Amino acid sequence: MEQIFEEQNFSEDKLHEECGVFGIFSHNEDVALNTYWGLYALQHRGQESTGIVVTDGERMKIKKGMGLVADVFKDGVADLQGYAAIGHVRYSTTGASMPYNIQPLKVYFDGGNLALSHNGNLTNAGQLRANLAKEGAVFNTTVDSEVVLNLIAYSARPTIEERVAEAVNQIKGAFAILLMTDNKIIAVRDPYGFRPLVLGKMENGWCVASESCAFDLVGAELVRDVKPGEMIIIDSDNSEPRSMMWAENKPAKPAHCIFEYVYFARNDSIIDNQSVYDARIQMGRELAKETPDIHPDIVISVPDSGTPAAIGYAMEAGVPFLEGLTKNRYVGRTFIQPTQKQRANAVRLKLNPVRSVVEGKSVVMVDDSIVRGTTLKESILRILDRLHPKKIVVVSSAPQIRYPDYYGIDMAHLEEFCVFRATVALIQERGMEDVLGEVYSNCLKALRKPKGAIEENPVKGVYKPFTVEEINRKIVEMLRPQGMTTPVELVFQSIEGLHEAIPYNHGDWYFTGDYPTDGGMRQVCRAYINFYKNIIQNS
Repeated sequence: MEQIFEEQNFSEDKLHEECGVFGIFSHNEDVALNTYWGLYALQHRGQESTGIVVTDGERMKIKKGMGLVADVFKDGVADLQGYAAIGHVRYSTTGASMPYNIQPLKVYFDGGNLALSHNGNLTNAGQLRANLAKEGAVFNTTVDSEVVLNLIAYSARPTIEERVAEAVNQIKGAFAILLMTDNKIIAVRDPYGFRPLVLGKMENGWCVASESCAFDLVGAELVRDVKPGEMIIIDSDNSEPRSMMWAENKPAKPAHCIFEYVYFARNDSIIDNQSVYDARIQMGRELAKETPDIHPDIVISVPDSGTPAAIGYAMEAGVPFLEGLTKNRYVGRTFIQPTQKQRANAVRLKLNPVRSVVEGKSVVMVDDSIVRGTTLKESILRILDRLHPKKIVVVSSAPQIRYPDYYGIDMAHLEEFCVFRATVALIQERGMEDVLGEVYSNCLKALRKPKGAIEENPVKGVYKPFTVEEINRKIVEMLRPQGMTTPVELVFQSIEGLHEAIPYNHGDWYFTGDYPTDGGMRQVCRAYINFYKNIIQNS
């Protein structure tokens, strides 16, 4: 009997951005259609659900659903008429994957209609939600974004701008928020600038989006980034949007998420005045500079996210870049797999090596990052080994990912990272379990400190006994498929090399453990404590 199996989901071994937002204000443009195109350009930021809400000054009309932009709006958006709109694409990190959590969210309060689209993650949403519930607030979703709407509604400030400012000064974490009233759009970016948000100008109107690539599709010109801690108010087609710095406690320096450049953002976007594509090319160049002793015959990439860095590596090393892995972009989410053998070869539906490129060659294969390493082990290395290359050097344009993110990225748990697992394996092999216990004790001590008093991430102690090279060798040992005959090496970009390609004002806590907020420090301590308790229980 034929069986239907879920396709092996190769995106599971990647990080996932939470959402993308787009907004437009214009009396002369089809705002719903332009929002549709804007969301289409931002589809890479979220594929779970999407929605658009439009206002004509008196009424708001909303259309949203589960699925991709093209599917949810397959019947068009002609029924959404107005002069302002905001839209959203979602990949959930908080709140279940359910229809009631689809954004934009829309409510009616004493100030009229109010809609919200949010990209990011609020670290204190649980406590705020509990406090609001005690005051009688009713919640219709399980997403943290709804807390913001309630804070605005409960505010007694006289203007919507002041109410929004009061609300966002109470929330913590990462956020790029678009709010729409009956007659204006308000854009807000968190004080650290974790998540990107950009302002664009149309011939007769303004737009704002998570990435500038959305502007190219609607014919808008990138004006600038929304500043960390800034609120922008758009209520006119041609007048310059008003700006106010709302953050009462602005940090000394921003912490823009560096993974926007490594993986999330589209190649053609410009974020915080830096071309994403140029940054990725430079990452590859820095990798080549750091590995002068590697002398490959060819450079290939894990398509598509590793390709720009691979091109940069090849340019710097003076080695040909060739398409060694071909990606089938037309594979659906399910397929027929009648036998176990075909099921084991499922990767070939997505990726297949080019024999004439790989066979007998010494290959450098560049990927943007390595998280769990499962795709590398179960798929890519296995299919490349069948062509008997002389050698494979796996190169990551991101440094070793050692710590989880708590600012709006759907990321593996601490114990799932291949770097962490390899380090713990080294500790256990060498009889150094006391290191794990010491880190556990330090995490407990850190959590007892007053808010803001944790100066050093205790989890760093796990990695201190080992060099990067020792950990790399252990990762290769763990990820090498059974029976593989081709020699394999693994190289990660250094943190210094990454910052040569990308300025230092971009947050790198995934690699360094230097979380910019007290909340991040505390959450990683809790994550390690849970990991350690599981070890004790299972020992």
